[in-house]
Amino acid sequence: MQRIKTYKILTLILVMQWAFVQLIAQFPNVVEKYYANGLYQYISKLMQFLFGWIPFSVGDVLYGFVIIVLLFSAFKLIRNKKVNFKHTFFKIGAIASVVFFVFHINWGLNYLKPSLYKSLDLKQEAYTDKELIDFTKLLITKTNDIHFSITKNDTVVVRNEFSKIQIQENAYKAYKQLQQKHPQFTHGKISIKHSLFSLPLTYMGFAGYLNPITNEAQVNYLLPKNSYPATVCHELAHKIGIASESEANFVGFLAAKNSKDVFFNYAGNTMALRYCLAEIYRKQPNQFELLLNEINKGILKDLQESKAFWESYQNWTEKYFKTFYDFFLKANKQEEGIKGYNKMVSLLISYYNSEKYLL
Repeated sequence: MQRIKTYKILTLILVMQWAFVQLIAQFPNVVEKYYANGLYQYISKLMQFLFGWIPFSVGDVLYGFVIIVLLFSAFKLIRNKKVNFKHTFFKIGAIASVVFFVFHINWGLNYLKPSLYKSLDLKQEAYTDKELIDFTKLLITKTNDIHFSITKNDTVVVRNEFSKIQIQENAYKAYKQLQQKHPQFTHGKISIKHSLFSLPLTYMGFAGYLNPITNEAQVNYLLPKNSYPATVCHELAHKIGIASESEANFVGFLAAKNSKDVFFNYAGNTMALRYCLAEIYRKQPNQFELLLNEINKGILKDLQESKAFWESYQNWTEKYFKTFYDFFLKANKQEEGIKGYNKMVSLLISYYNSEKYLL
């Protein structure tokens, strides 16, 4: 009797938490001041202290345990002919209440803070097709230069000479270098781990994720090495409190761009180039074909290898996982959902136009 009472109280608290999040979402500056730049800093450091030193993903182990418990509970429900629906409803509500609280207090409230346009003092305005094409041409020139500086041959694919563990270490250095230029991205010690679920992640079409329960940034260890640095930088952006996917892409690009490691420069530029080309293909397919001719053959081969990697794991479940993730993003005030990844192009051009970023 006491247990069902506790379940009811927690379910009621879930409703109250949801209402509070809807209210606080109207005050992004308050979220930034008291949570993102305040409470979150201490929580993240605590999570780093508790879990950062452990070589494997504690969050993945927790997820595995939860999956086993859910399967066992479902099996019991199927076997039990007499199901107390009222008890089950409030039990699920109680569990959801605890998860909702831990998610938001550990990391999720970062979704509600102001966008990077404010913290970087950028103009948030639509770019023209001409601006997009001109910027992409400059990006192609710079990426070609970086590619040739590594390969000495414009038809050869870049082969990163570092191990993935070394790339992780260089990513930490990249963020320290970025923090010298943009102190707002300072966040003490950060770390990243390989996901224990890298194979399932690949089949689902994901390169990495941040576990909001344990605050562990994780990357898919199966990724091709050339795109690996940019992905690591993206996931570390999440760890320092950048929740939006497009903004995490952008901050990851800045970290890779400011790195002294030429392989990071290459990975960041090719990621940015891929997004710009995708936007041009969507808007002006003819221009897309013309721009492809300006890109070094070795870069095009690299992009094709990456595409082939993901296509080799494509399956019917991927669209359902991405639909779920799209719903998750929209539920957390990311109105564009998974399409919001393409907002990175707007950030790139705004940053370039601000004269703070020179190719």
